[in-house]
Amino acid sequence: MPNKPLLEFTDRGIYCEKGGFYIDPWKPVDYAVITHAHADHAYVGHKHYLAHYLSKQVLLYRLGEIDLQTVEYGEKINKNGVEISLYPAGHVIGSAQIRVEYQGEVWVVSGDYKMEDDGISTPFEPVKCHHFISECTFGMPVYQWKPQVKTFEEMNKWWRNNLDNGLATIIVGYSLGKAQRILQNLDLFNGKVYTHGAIENVNQALRNNGVQLNPTERIVYDTPKEEIRKGIVLAPPSAVGSAWMRRFAPYDFGYCSGWMAIRGAKRRRAADRGFVLSDHADWNGLISAIDATGCECVYLTHGYTATFSRYLSEIGFNAKEVYTLYGNEEEENTGGNDLLNESDNRVLSAEGNELEGSA
Repeated sequence: MPNKPLLEFTDRGIYCEKGGFYIDPWKPVDYAVITHAHADHAYVGHKHYLAHYLSKQVLLYRLGEIDLQTVEYGEKINKNGVEISLYPAGHVIGSAQIRVEYQGEVWVVSGDYKMEDDGISTPFEPVKCHHFISECTFGMPVYQWKPQVKTFEEMNKWWRNNLDNGLATIIVGYSLGKAQRILQNLDLFNGKVYTHGAIENVNQALRNNGVQLNPTERIVYDTPKEEIRKGIVLAPPSAVGSAWMRRFAPYDFGYCSGWMAIRGAKRRRAADRGFVLSDHADWNGLISAIDATGCECVYLTHGYTATFSRYLSEIGFNAKEVYTLYGNEEEENTGGNDLLNESDNRVLSAEGNELEGSA
């Protein structure tokens, strides 16, 4: 009978039987190793958590008082003879690839990752392994990103144009990852950066973790609309079309996502402007990352798994599709600790409470 693989794909998550731990499990387990703090990878209910130290305060903010151990990149933890270590994934602040080694056999679980250095997340670092578990969110040739400097040149120019035309400017992106990336690349000579409560809560958690972010101001009930119009607003996807957002009219709003590369995506989100900006690897990035590992086998967890698996097989990789629950990063819709602050709730109460369930 052949030996069991070091890592298995189970109905609770990616499991290492020899080490007695799971990686990014979606059902409660005793020991969970977490790649990053997005809601589709970090669930509540586990007895013990292990993650990178830059994820600590965001995990505590989102999951509550959990039993959490944190480590630096490259630091080794031994579990029943299995060596666990974390390496940069470049996805968001604190994101990690999980390297698992037992008796010379090495597996790497990449979580989510991107290849471009965004200037705020620790850049992706290829890790040599026998088996590589990879996402393929944008595993189609149509998804090829231009350098982010070009995107932010367009964004800052758009903001200046809105200022000249007396329009408020709202830019939409995930509260963890996209929001901080945008914040660090805005031209602050244009004006002040105002934030929705969900984004400011994450910003504060990261600052509590020692992360240096550009200054922001939380929007509260009595923040003057005239002052907001002189700056720019960072909002999560859940705010789109809400009473909270409508109070800033007239405005132009831009949506930041890799999906903006597809014609019609901007229209479906009712955005005035779409910016192609993703915290995931594009088509070329996925291929180069997988190739750099030197792996014997690659497992594709979420995204265009069928198409990308077929292509990888055609160019000589041993590629397999696997089932997981990863891939939905709409962390603002998870409830829990991402609830609106008191001032946000006062705004909604006064305007019909239309931002139901968002943060």
